Amino acid sequence: MDMQFNNPNNAVFFWAVVLLVAILIVGYVRRSILLQRIATNRLIPRLTKQSSTPRRKFRIAMISTVAALLCLSLLDPRWGTKYKEVEQQGIDTFFVLDVSRSMLAEDVRPSRLGRATTAIEDVLDVMGSDRAGLITVAGDAALTVPLTLDYGSLRLALDDVSPRSVNRGGTMIGDGIRRATNSFTDEVQDHKAIVVLTDGEDMGSFPVEAAAAAADLGIRVYTVGIGDTNTGARIPTTTYGQPAYISHEGKEVWSIMNPEELTNIANAGGGAFVPAGTSNLDLASIYAKRIASDSGKSFDSVKLEQFIPRFQWFAIPALFIFLGDAWMSLRPRQNHRKAKNLFEVTT
Repeated sequence: MDMQFNNPNNAVFFWAVVLLVAILIVGYVRRSILLQRIATNRLIPRLTKQSSTPRRKFRIAMISTVAALLCLSLLDPRWGTKYKEVEQQGIDTFFVLDVSRSMLAEDVRPSRLGRATTAIEDVLDVMGSDRAGLITVAGDAALTVPLTLDYGSLRLALDDVSPRSVNRGGTMIGDGIRRATNSFTDEVQDHKAIVVLTDGEDMGSFPVEAAAAAADLGIRVYTVGIGDTNTGARIPTTTYGQPAYISHEGKEVWSIMNPEELTNIANAGGGAFVPAGTSNLDLASIYAKRIASDSGKSFDSVKLEQFIPRFQWFAIPALFIFLGDAWMSLRPRQNHRKAKNLFEVTT
């Protein structure tokens, strides 16, 4: 018989059961030793008439059993299967993340790249049943995370992105869009979206044409521009271990976000351009209100095999044993009160 525990982490509570049993046994032994010191063997049964040795042993066993059964129920044991028909809904979204050196510019905090990764993580919080993937792009495009519902693995990948995520330097936005387009797994493309997060600096990769080709397949392309559009910002680096800025022919390079290019890409891709600039970016709201509503669809329903929860098989016996123990504990007290009342009446 196949069996699984839905909350295996709760197994740590069994250590509490072991500790409880140990405390009860130690208390029982210490009480027995104390009674032997202060009373004779003939007097002990009279002193412990209401809590005889067999009764105490039985109560320790019941309390231990209740604790063990409750721990088993907390594990959420499941066995036996049932089938449930579920309608799948959602869209597939590839985030194309520019990891070129210009994204290290600090005209937004902590950097353009840091702002972009945070925006993607915010979207993951509202995606629900949507699949997401990650393409990192600089002088080349890499499939960093294929489409998945495991947002945890995507978050881990986002924590590690840097200009070293791609083998070559530069910025080839068009290559990133083409890589995302070819990485969708479903032949039906009308529920797909590509979200490009970049400063818009491109080195002749024909991103507008790539977005138009994606749109022909029913894939919407959205662009998010990050960075200052006026003066821009210098690109930090290190020289001999010391902080410095990238320079070309003796002059520091200033990177400026290119809104015109990103607008053209979004228009060709049937999506929209989001000019984040240097302000706070609420990409989660934009995704929910615009991207998901534009591209959403329902998939065919599927039958899911599910294990049947059986925690009540342990919780209910634990409850009855607890109530039985409580009732047995009250009986001597009730008998004692009856005897006391009878004595008062006769006197």
